[in-house]
Amino acid sequence: MSSPPPSKYPLLEEVLAHRQMALKPFFTIKDVATLFGVTVRSIQTRVASDQLPSRDLPGRTKFLPVDLEQFLRNSQKNPGK
Repeated sequence: MSSPPPSKYPLLEEVLAHRQMALKPFFTIKDVATLFGVTVRSIQTRVASDQLPSRDLPGRTKFLPVDLEQFLRNSQKNPGK
């Protein structure tokens, strides 16, 4: 019996599990605010300052799992310690 393949988004999936949210093909600003426990305005500020990448998809700004995973990887304090 083989083990399941490694997760594509381990950090994101860990945060999603903690917040009891599901992995989706894309997330809205409200989803991301809920995910990180902050206000929508906080997410908008991060997007405006290029700290959090977003996609201009039909309808509204969206966030792809790959971008959220990269954001989480880049947010590590004191890397290597």
